[in-house]
Amino acid sequence: MDRPRSGSSQSSASSNDDTFDSSIGSTPSSPSKTRQRTTSTGSMPVNVLKTTQNRTIYTAGRPPWYDSHGELKEAFVIGLCGGSASGKTTVANRIIEALDVPWVSLLSLDSFYKVLNEEQHKKAEENEYNFDHPDAFDYGLLIQTLKNLKEGKCVEVPIYDFNTHARRKEQKTIYGANVIIFEGILSFAKKELVDIMDLRIFVDTDSDIRLARRLRRDISERGRDIEGVLKQYNKFVKPSFEQFIEPAIQHADIVVPRGAENDVAMELIVQHVHDQLEKRGLMFRSKLLMAHHNQPLPDTLTVVENTIQVQGLHTFIRNKNTCRDEFIFYSQRLTRILIESALALLPFEDCEVNTPQNTSYKGRKFTGRLCGVSILRAGEVMEPALCEVCKDIRLGKILIQTNLDTDEPELHYLRLPKDIEKDHVILMDATVATGAAAMMAIRVLLDHDVPQENIMLLSLLMAESGVHTVAYAFPKVKIVTTAVDKEVNDNFHIIPGIGNFGDRYFGT
Repeated sequence: MDRPRSGSSQSSASSNDDTFDSSIGSTPSSPSKTRQRTTSTGSMPVNVLKTTQNRTIYTAGRPPWYDSHGELKEAFVIGLCGGSASGKTTVANRIIEALDVPWVSLLSLDSFYKVLNEEQHKKAEENEYNFDHPDAFDYGLLIQTLKNLKEGKCVEVPIYDFNTHARRKEQKTIYGANVIIFEGILSFAKKELVDIMDLRIFVDTDSDIRLARRLRRDISERGRDIEGVLKQYNKFVKPSFEQFIEPAIQHADIVVPRGAENDVAMELIVQHVHDQLEKRGLMFRSKLLMAHHNQPLPDTLTVVENTIQVQGLHTFIRNKNTCRDEFIFYSQRLTRILIESALALLPFEDCEVNTPQNTSYKGRKFTGRLCGVSILRAGEVMEPALCEVCKDIRLGKILIQTNLDTDEPELHYLRLPKDIEKDHVILMDATVATGAAAMMAIRVLLDHDVPQENIMLLSLLMAESGVHTVAYAFPKVKIVTTAVDKEVNDNFHIIPGIGNFGDRYFGT
């Protein structure tokens, strides 16, 4: 197991940088009098976050974003406001660097410019369109996006291309955060938006410095002439600052003079955010072992009938002397029995068909749509058996690993079928001890709008603590297993158990 990295962040927007998806590059600037900007995507190392239309996400290890009851802990939202070229993005990056928390999302107002119509597009080409007015932004979409992100849900962020003044077809997927930093010139313009923020910061930079920065940026980086820059500044940028941006300072909790150069302000902000995050501490795996002692097993649990065949298969896979080939063979047989039993719990309805003898047969048929999601790596070994009994079933994967320093589960990768919220989902893991990984996987599905009652957790072997953990946090999730063992030791191993299933199966 690779040791997870920390200090990762996601970005939705930055005006100058390459995109953080290696398949999408920035649009190079060309000399012109028109407003020249790159697409509204930010630069991130491609090994930290990568998204595609298949909703695949790679992370540097996202820790739990919910408590030991499975309840969401809302992200801490920092709002950054200030005039054009005041240094908002630099302040945001300073905060990200100093926080050193495992998961930070940077969201920019620039991603939410409205799509221009033909008349507005013509004005933009002539430097006659006001990009610094509140009417230029889609606040409805922005507010809903920020709300969903704060709640830990998956969001699709538009990519706005300032060369074409239109949104690109592709979008950026951002999935939750411990801290969200939202920055923009008019980020305090709407009360509903301000109310979402936990900390509001106004970056106050001298107007001469802001103008000098804007001149340098637009002339050297965007190929514009000084006359065009000054015309736009005096006609739109300066009046907008005086009318909309500067008065918004009243909403700020902290005013930062001189921007990121103000080291004292930066230290105070970072310390305050650290204090808030400590109050929202989500370390809970050890708590799961201590909870629900001597409680009856829940009604949502189904244990496969303990037939002689099932007992025999358990004898093989629990025996430490069973060779790898036999372990694989008998665990696959047991998985097939588990899945066949679980399918009987899906919703079926009466139906009638005609037989080849032209007589009717009253039968039953599944009423919904089904997909499977495996918790890597051990859960992946259950996929072949599922595919054998469910023709053309769609599959997804979630990689959850234990952080060796904290012993907490961390989300590293997920790929889910499209429109999974419409499916009944069979979630598969070979063993469930404390239930920490299962909780995280279920929380991922819920964040993607899959109803609890449409989730079925399948495991060859579970510990009582894991059963109680899942059932208590998610009382509508069905749990199906072939056996439940009593104990989990201090190393989070099931007793008597079957050892490390993945190591035995893959020979590692």
